[in-house]
Amino acid sequence: MKNINKAIHLAMGMFLLPAVLYAQEHHFDPPWNTPPQSEVNFTVPGVDNMPDFYGDINDPQLVIFFAGNQFMCVDELIQAFKKEHPQYQRVFAETLPPGILAKQIEAGSLVTGNMRVTLKPDVYTAGKSRIDQTPEWFSRTALYARNRLAIMVPKGNPKGVKSLRDFSQAGLRISMPNPDFEGIGKRIEEAYVKAGTVNLRNAVMEQKVKDGSTYLTQIHHRQSPMRILYAQSDAAPVWYTEAYYQKMLGHPVELIEIPEKENIQAQYYAGQLKDAPHAEDAKDFMDFLTSPTANAIYKKFGFGLP
Repeated sequence: MKNINKAIHLAMGMFLLPAVLYAQEHHFDPPWNTPPQSEVNFTVPGVDNMPDFYGDINDPQLVIFFAGNQFMCVDELIQAFKKEHPQYQRVFAETLPPGILAKQIEAGSLVTGNMRVTLKPDVYTAGKSRIDQTPEWFSRTALYARNRLAIMVPKGNPKGVKSLRDFSQAGLRISMPNPDFEGIGKRIEEAYVKAGTVNLRNAVMEQKVKDGSTYLTQIHHRQSPMRILYAQSDAAPVWYTEAYYQKMLGHPVELIEIPEKENIQAQYYAGQLKDAPHAEDAKDFMDFLTSPTANAIYKKFGFGLP
């Protein structure tokens, strides 16, 4: 009997081990928001998982394209908006990099996996420089939040990173937003120059990109934290709110402040599209986004206010 029980336990271990290992490997995977309620919820990390698409894609009453690093605010923002405007219950939102969202607006669609999204946004939010590039898109714009840069490192800061100047160290693995389509990437390049002259910028963005120790992300507000959490990178320049939120989640990271003289301030603007499919709904959301209720939500997640 003893041998039979041992055999059973070994057999069970053979079946359980892959599941346990899989759970460990994907322990920190998004979504980090609360999914909508449904009788059927099928989310598989790394395979069937779309954390930057929210809400009702079928016949929405309002479509919002948020600058991606605001994903942590979306749940509470939409809930509060629905509470103040109960006539709007079907809301769809995306939180991708602003450059990708701008391309989606221009092209009229976006493909993720095997799904094509053809919804037109009513409201688009991004940094001021991105909004200023296409003033002809908007009937109205408004400043609603601010941000600054910080450095995210693993808990305990094993590489002893103290400032952006340390990023030129040989072998230090950096997760860096791609400036080609992520606005923060260009702002971080500015911060490199402020912190250590153009030589620091060249070391991080040219030499270390070539040797593979600087990894250019496709969607920094998901990839950079995950690369830190899974020990794939040693440091990541991010918006302050991204590191702040990872700490709110209890994830093993640390936030290193960047001095004001080396930092970059961001201003987030919302724009109501001139051809918004739901113009009245868009107006109501624009009013809400600049209200005390929305201000309090952004402040809770570490954003500065207008």
